[in-house]
Amino acid sequence: YYTKLRRNVKRKMKEFMDKDFLLNTETAKELFHGYAEDMPILDYHCHIDPREIAEDRKFENITQVWLGGDHYKWRLMRSNGVEEKYITGDATDREKFQKWAETLERGIGNPLYHWSHLELQRYFGYHGVLNGETAEEVWNLCNARLAEDSMSVRNIIRQSGVRLICTTDDPVDSLEWHKVLKADDTFDVQVLPAWRPDKANGIEKPGFADYLKELGKAADMEIKTFADIKEALKKRMAFFDEMGCRASDHALEYVMYAPASDEEIEEIVAKKLSSGQVTKEEELKYKTAFMLFAGREYSRLGWVMQLHYGCKRDNNTPMFDRLGPDTGYDCINNYAPSGQMADFLNALNVTGELPKTIIYSLNPNDDEAIGTIIGCFQDSDAAAKIQQGSAWWFNDHKTGMTKQMTSLANLGCLSNFVGMLTDSRSFLSYTRHEYFRRILCDLFGTWVENGEYPKDMKVLGGIVKDISYNNAVRYFGFDLETVK
Repeated sequence: YYTKLRRNVKRKMKEFMDKDFLLNTETAKELFHGYAEDMPILDYHCHIDPREIAEDRKFENITQVWLGGDHYKWRLMRSNGVEEKYITGDATDREKFQKWAETLERGIGNPLYHWSHLELQRYFGYHGVLNGETAEEVWNLCNARLAEDSMSVRNIIRQSGVRLICTTDDPVDSLEWHKVLKADDTFDVQVLPAWRPDKANGIEKPGFADYLKELGKAADMEIKTFADIKEALKKRMAFFDEMGCRASDHALEYVMYAPASDEEIEEIVAKKLSSGQVTKEEELKYKTAFMLFAGREYSRLGWVMQLHYGCKRDNNTPMFDRLGPDTGYDCINNYAPSGQMADFLNALNVTGELPKTIIYSLNPNDDEAIGTIIGCFQDSDAAAKIQQGSAWWFNDHKTGMTKQMTSLANLGCLSNFVGMLTDSRSFLSYTRHEYFRRILCDLFGTWVENGEYPKDMKVLGGIVKDISYNNAVRYFGFDLETVK
């Protein structure tokens, strides 16, 4: 009996990350391979550098691609006790790669383990396992592949099936590299700017006054008042709009709603520019006025407003002083601003100026709150006009994605979800769309095979295609064809 049982267990064990990776039912396999696998990618939010696309950069080695600026990997290496010189320090690229390989083999359960091996499979044809012992083999294989013309930045994007990319750009940006790409008819992937005005919103920051000088220069005007700030931003919005911008993005430490009169906001700006200081209450009043202004302008322009919140940044002061921001020292802020978010959206809604909006929280405990908020403001302007964004940052793993999509299905219409984004600085991160689609298909397959939804493959396949790509095309209004 026990011999037979052991044989059955052995037969049921899957191969490591094979073609049916994460697909646990026959329905899931059918949905992924028949509908999701070959869908194109619309990357509506990322942090890649448009200059590297314009110049069609080629990377010298795998460390440059994988570890240069990737604070996800840096955090895991630090958690494994790796010395900082091998992470952001002066160790050689080969030494850094070795430490990463030795760390990865201990990364069981971490999405980086799956992401890294998906990238090795898809871009380098390596179906083995990266660890300390195989590091030399993988280093040589990847570097030889990166030396090929087929692995330039543009060709990586092409072979990933990407149709459109939205970068993240400050209002003062000249968008010179977007201009280069727009004029280049040899590259058929659209690269569009996305509006990120956090510095203009950061009245509490020491560099706020200096930033306003930059903004004034970009808008060809002098800025002395809040009215001037708004006018300068409108000028820059018009320029971004001409360059194809269709989305904004805001990183909010808190969602706040503290309304004040125009006169009070002008006094707060004047105080900041004269003394350099504002109180917390004044900061929140300014930010409320700023976001209401921004939301109304996005409604006028037809842009999508993306709101990211729930993050406490730069918590390790010695390392922030040494390395600066975005280096792996941020955490979830346990703050549930559902009331303030509802009030903010309602303030735009009562005047008919609520734009399409995507809400992301870094705190997974906010999923249900967001699901109930967005249901208050849906209308016939668009399917799922107000969206819950995909599981973000610390949540873009199997558990987080499954939880977010399940919550959205429970409280809203998952079929109209705009799906995955990379939110990455790496050109190899497009495999995260495959990872997401596998989880999506497995979730659907489980519901079907549990008898919770009929196995109507025409309907199911259409929903999978929509979430993978089509919904985002329609929602943002990009000049792209949907896939039937």
